[in-house]
Amino acid sequence: MLELGVFHNGAVDLPLIQSEPDGVPVPDASIEEIHESYRRITHRQVRESILAEQLGFNYMFFTEHHFQPEGAEYSPDPIVVQAAIASQTKKIRLGQMANILPWWHPVRLAEQAALLDVLSGGRLEFGIGRGYQPREAEVFGKPFGATVQDQERNRRYFDEAYELILKCWTEPSFSHQGEFFQIPPSYTRWHHWGTMGFFNQPKSERTIDDVLNLSPADMYSMAAAAPLYATTTTLKELSVFPQPVQKPYPQFWEPVNSERSINWCVSRGMNCFTVPDSNERVKHNVAVYYEEAEKNNWPDRLNRGPWKYGWDAEKKRGYGCCRWVHIVPPGPNAEAETARYKRALEHQWNYYSPFGIAALLADPGEEPPDAYALIQADLVIDKGLAFIGTADKVIDDIMNVKEIVGYDDFMFTPWFEGSTYSADEVEEQMHMFAADVMPALAGACGGLVENDPVDVDLQPRVAEPVS
Repeated sequence: MLELGVFHNGAVDLPLIQSEPDGVPVPDASIEEIHESYRRITHRQVRESILAEQLGFNYMFFTEHHFQPEGAEYSPDPIVVQAAIASQTKKIRLGQMANILPWWHPVRLAEQAALLDVLSGGRLEFGIGRGYQPREAEVFGKPFGATVQDQERNRRYFDEAYELILKCWTEPSFSHQGEFFQIPPSYTRWHHWGTMGFFNQPKSERTIDDVLNLSPADMYSMAAAAPLYATTTTLKELSVFPQPVQKPYPQFWEPVNSERSINWCVSRGMNCFTVPDSNERVKHNVAVYYEEAEKNNWPDRLNRGPWKYGWDAEKKRGYGCCRWVHIVPPGPNAEAETARYKRALEHQWNYYSPFGIAALLADPGEEPPDAYALIQADLVIDKGLAFIGTADKVIDDIMNVKEIVGYDDFMFTPWFEGSTYSADEVEEQMHMFAADVMPALAGACGGLVENDPVDVDLQPRVAEPVS
């Protein structure tokens, strides 16, 4: 069986020029024009998600990125935008690749993500990542002690944030004492009669002694007239609301590149996802994922046992694959359109390249490209990361991934949007894919999964006339 997603990274819809002195592609725009473009992109993310559902796609994935005048990517809060999408859709599943845990207070992120699951009727696919761009990481991570410039510290923060989110989503009330967080802080006064009353009744699942450290009056209280502060009673546990609709919690995902990250995901029952990896690297990584899953007795949030190789469409478990896709119909404009799209690819890849991502273009054991050389689109295409051409060529390229990796069921996510392309142009690509590519893929994979609609009524009741 086949499942299809759409990946949206938020590149500007503005023309590009070659910058001096290195010839790097950048937007031909002012800062204000970048702002205007990103405002349009925000609306496009909603539009294209609604269209994706109408066309039969199963998932919509957004990234999280900030502060970019360079125009390669924009998506500062995927959960907020997907809440808007949830109110206008019923089927498409809403994922992030990814929410960057070291940039958030984990309890706040747990609340926001759970709200999206509630608003969407249980359609959250919760993606998490560690981040890699210091301009973002050091700004957002500093208040929490997280940093991307110390990878081991980053990993320790990431692990603790993940643990906290799980507690928020699965425990009626909890405490946490870690390296980065103490929740609730030990000095939190809370001599509140409502709290004592609630936990004194048998349905509450926890007791007063679980939740409160009851203590005598405090004659030195800063507000003796306020009962909350007039004792030394402190809070031992807290509850986070809401918890998600999906039980025991929504499926976690992580975009991965290293074996260490893959193994971490496997041990915690997560799905993995890949974008900038050659086909041979995807093949290697999927093999690592499944070897580790078997060693760990198939970790899964629902304890369903082994799942199919590569992807299991029924269990929605495994390792998803994403590729840039651009259909170019034959005709007199084909050559110019191909050149334009290659230019868009080079804009994005040469933004990523200074972070070392060009190394992922190398197959396992192969020498990576020169880290200080501009990435050419032909290399990205040759490594099987971008499919450009007629619908038939795109079909062959996508099925080639399935064959090389050895997928049983197939979870494939095209990346349609790109630098310079307008909303109309991207939506045209989506329509062409649905009409000319999707049926062939579904036929070759044993059918396309159709998402069930959720039953969430967000429409107000029409008031009856007053007699």
